[in-house]
Amino acid sequence: MSKIGKKPMIILKDVQIKMDGNFISIKGPKGELKRFIPGNIDLNIEGESLKVIPKNIENRATWGLASALIKNMIKGVTEGFEIVLELQGVGYKAVVKGNDLEMGLGFSHPVTIKAPEGIIFKAEKNVVRIQGIDNELVGQTAAEIRSWRKPEPYKGSGIRYQGEVIKRKAGKKAVAAG
Repeated sequence: MSKIGKKPMIILKDVQIKMDGNFISIKGPKGELKRFIPGNIDLNIEGESLKVIPKNIENRATWGLASALIKNMIKGVTEGFEIVLELQGVGYKAVVKGNDLEMGLGFSHPVTIKAPEGIIFKAEKNVVRIQGIDNELVGQTAAEIRSWRKPEPYKGSGIRYQGEVIKRKAGKKAVAAG
């Protein structure tokens, strides 16, 4: 039995859910999300709660996954998702130009990242905020931005998630002196 799948989800009044086969459509105040849900499941809506129920015993393997995907979709159309990235290093900066994010990361040229549909960039000095209603798309965009300059362990410069701790290493001089 799935611990996540058994838990009922709370649906706000302004959220509309439609299921057509394995495709689910959820509409809320921030927008609409559509997704293919793996496994053969049923949705049981009673008042303000939603329960995900597998149709047969073979589909219990994807029961928790389906429940988590639907829960993230509901949260996305009501609250939205945000990931904050910090740029650390000499000359590292970010500027939003239209829908695109332009970053100076120590290369000879600026790095321009086009915003996928449904993603909003906000930048202040060395902080970049990535906002959207699709959790998977927000996380993927943040990972692609971070891949341009991963934090390095000697000076700590690079692009990191807010609150991420980088384990620092001692350099050659510090090791040789000890």
